[in-house]
Amino acid sequence: METLDKTDLQILRVLQENARLTTKELAARVHLSTTPVFERLKRLENEGYIKKYIALLDAGKLNRGFVVFCCVKLRRLNRDIAFDFVRIVKDIPEVTECYNISGEYDYLLKIHAPDMKYYQEFLLNVLGTIDSLGSLTSMFVMDEVKQNGGIPF
Repeated sequence: METLDKTDLQILRVLQENARLTTKELAARVHLSTTPVFERLKRLENEGYIKKYIALLDAGKLNRGFVVFCCVKLRRLNRDIAFDFVRIVKDIPEVTECYNISGEYDYLLKIHAPDMKYYQEFLLNVLGTIDSLGSLTSMFVMDEVKQNGGIPF
C-alpha cells in the first residue's frame, strides 16, 4: 500500500460501498475533478487493487439460499493433486468460494444450493466424483449475520 495515498484509499472505500457510481459522482465524493479520478481508477485497476466490479445478489431470491461451508481433506497432498483439485473446483458453479486452509482440512468451500436434497445430490454426483477427495465435513448456514464483501483498511 506504499503507492496509495489518502485519496486512493478514499476512492476504494467509496467503490466498495457502490461500484456503480459514475466517475463524475465518484469525483464529487472524493472532492476531485473527474480527470484525476479517472486516471486514479485506471491506475488502481492496472495495479490490481481493483480486481473486478460485481453485483452482490440475493441468493434466496435466486433459489440458491441454502449455503454450506464444506471442509475438504484430500487423500494425499502434493502439487499435482492440489492443482487438479483446484482446477476441478473452479469449474463447479455451486462452489462460489474456495480457500486452501491449514489445519485438519486442506480446503474450505462455500457452496450455494436450493435445498438439502440438492446438496445431497451435489455431494454424491459432483464432489463425490473427485478422485483425490478423502473426506469432507459440511456445515450448514442457519442465518447470515454479516456479509458486506468489502475489505477493511
